[in-house]
Amino acid sequence: MTKYVLLKFIIISGLGLFFQGNSFVKTNVFSDYGNPKTADTLDFDDGPYLFIYNDSLVKKTIINGKVETKVLQPEAAKTEFAPENSTFTNVTKIATLSDIHGQYDLLITLLKNNKIIDENLNWAFGNGHFVIVGDIFDRGSEVTEVLWLVYNLEQQALKSGGKVHYILGNHEYMVLQNDLRYIHKKYWQTSKALQTNYDELFNTETLLGRWLRSKPTMVKINDILFVHGGISEEFIAQGFNLEATNEIMRKSLYMDKRDMQWDSIYGGYFDSNGPIWYRGYFSEDFKKACLNKLLRKLDVKHIVVGHTSQTQVKSLFNNKLFAVDSSIKNGSYGEILIVENKTYYRGTLEGEKIQLD
Repeated sequence: MTKYVLLKFIIISGLGLFFQGNSFVKTNVFSDYGNPKTADTLDFDDGPYLFIYNDSLVKKTIINGKVETKVLQPEAAKTEFAPENSTFTNVTKIATLSDIHGQYDLLITLLKNNKIIDENLNWAFGNGHFVIVGDIFDRGSEVTEVLWLVYNLEQQALKSGGKVHYILGNHEYMVLQNDLRYIHKKYWQTSKALQTNYDELFNTETLLGRWLRSKPTMVKINDILFVHGGISEEFIAQGFNLEATNEIMRKSLYMDKRDMQWDSIYGGYFDSNGPIWYRGYFSEDFKKACLNKLLRKLDVKHIVVGHTSQTQVKSLFNNKLFAVDSSIKNGSYGEILIVENKTYYRGTLEGEKIQLD
């Protein structure tokens, strides 16, 4: 019996892609009994990828190394995505993690055990907000699976009065800007099979590409700022506006990075002090006084970041700063930060809640 079955998609008009049997597409590079299908062969699964061509949608799925193509009606799925809001208030519960890097199986275990999703991979977090603080892309072999899972949960959460926030990290920007140094070798085979460069699978004429470009770089929920790398003193030296920063970062994805003007317009947003690359909070020189000054300027009481790897969810400076990159990318362990009624918990892989003081 095949370990994983590629799920057939049901397209529901106006709601986007949902999935047959209330479960989610699972493609894998492993065959029966755990024997690996390496990406050095063409015997692998990936997709689907939806391309937008004038009056139609074209769905391409790779099954056992072979491309299956289906033409869909334009109304079969949502293809326009408005930029998402940056600020949310009166949220009573939040769950957040980062740096998934294609580790679908570990993510599923973590979300199930912490009751974010149920056994059928459906939304179970009610009116809560689930925040992914960047870096679904690169390193692992199940990036596509994670993307469609998040896409599906996003739709389901809205129906329950909840919300999924997918914040873009440096690896999202890298792939969308054709920096493919860290993609798993499987995705080179995907590109070969589809005869399309990997970054072009997420361009502005694809469903996932348009969806990704609607995402923010940072979000403020209640009195907490969520951002992949962090906000440095240097970055906000000339002032800071959350909405404006998100808009500028989005616009950067519509301009070719090779354009001579790109660096003069966007360079300061993508250097080591920018929001997707900054690691300064974990320097020995970064003191509580530095953080307090930043918090005042940002008009928040807490900051949640990913990007800098830890062995577990970590609280710094009396719960003013949280690091949620718990090294999920390594594929063996991960945690989730849970906020309920202004109390903070580590959610372990096994589902234990440990209060952070």
